[in-house]
Amino acid sequence: MKYEKIDSQLFIRNRQRFCTELKAKSIAIFNSNDIMPTNADGTMAFRQNNDIFHLSGVDQEESILVIFPDSFDAKHKEILFLKETNEHIAVWEGAKLNKKQAYETSGIKTVYWIDQLESVLKTLMSEAIHVYLNSNEHLRAKTEVETRDIRFGKWITETYPLHEIERAAPIMHRIRAIKDAVEVDLIQKACKLTEGAFRRILKTIKPGVMEYEIEADVIHEFIRNRSRGFAYTPIIASGESACVLHYIDNNKPCKDGDVILMDFGAEYANYASDMTRCVPVNGKFTARQKDVYNAVLRVMKAATKMLIPGNFLHEYHVQVGLIMEKELIGLGLISQKEVDNQNPEWPAYKKYFMHGTSHYLGLDVHDVGSWTTPIEVGMVFTCEPGIYIPEENLGIRLENDVLVTENGTNDLMGDIPLEADEIEALMAE
Repeated sequence: MKYEKIDSQLFIRNRQRFCTELKAKSIAIFNSNDIMPTNADGTMAFRQNNDIFHLSGVDQEESILVIFPDSFDAKHKEILFLKETNEHIAVWEGAKLNKKQAYETSGIKTVYWIDQLESVLKTLMSEAIHVYLNSNEHLRAKTEVETRDIRFGKWITETYPLHEIERAAPIMHRIRAIKDAVEVDLIQKACKLTEGAFRRILKTIKPGVMEYEIEADVIHEFIRNRSRGFAYTPIIASGESACVLHYIDNNKPCKDGDVILMDFGAEYANYASDMTRCVPVNGKFTARQKDVYNAVLRVMKAATKMLIPGNFLHEYHVQVGLIMEKELIGLGLISQKEVDNQNPEWPAYKKYFMHGTSHYLGLDVHDVGSWTTPIEVGMVFTCEPGIYIPEENLGIRLENDVLVTENGTNDLMGDIPLEADEIEALMAE
């Protein structure tokens, strides 16, 4: 891995938190992600399943974590099953974790090779009553391939049909939503890498530069600082493309007079950052562009202050909409009459601001977490209002990542230039 070693105490604490939510006589099993094929003998880059990483720190394929707090045999309360490393694998793929390295990474003392899984599990299952299986229950998930967790779930229910199956996902959603201090530091590191890339491209953006040239500068900055790369597919959208919310072609020239919307973030140690900035291609906003920019910035600042313990996300989004409504009236984009006659299911402001303002952030860019319980200390959210005006070829979105604290929010991107005047000054250097 490119990233520096993470203290195993993080994963020990995460497992302790997980175990407090299990029923008595429960065994929980987590699988790594598959290596996905491309064509011929090609494969996609491996990306670990976030739940097994969160609980173990193991970042390699063909890994299984078993947690059984009530095991009669103390050494079987926590077990890692790993792909056995050997000289052949070391030559062709690079050596995998050995048992000592696995313990140093995870804090788990009992490590078996994966071909021992069925025999060991047979003993454990004779003691267990409940079996917690993992699944992707993210609200936006659309799973079209059969994952290792799904395949394993089928096998375990066929092999042990009389055990009581439980869902691990609700527990993982709760504990992953509250970030450990080490996790906050890792997200902060990703944010700092994002800052470095943004400051770099401010020096090179000018009329005629291609969107993909900006993308190339960003990923260069990420990888040379121990990041695997982008936390998600970047959006480098100039002019009218900024009004396409998920524009990822990044293949057009940046034109004099246009504003370019850039939504990207570095990944570090599997943790994501998520930033959006908008800058004038020629280094100077027009009066209209600056008015729209500052309207979005005011909404962002107000919304950030509302990400506090006790608030509910669905109520928060309604309140942000009311703030945006006033700004759009001020910009002449909607009228009070339109607001008075609006459809409550699709308010007038949605014509120019059609997406949500905040989402959870962590190991996933759109991280797991509840939308039906109050915001808590330790949660990390994005804050990203926007105004999109296709008829003016202008889209403005601004986004920072914020940590919820007892005293409000801690902006993890507070050092990244945000004010319009500051951006113009930096581009003029």
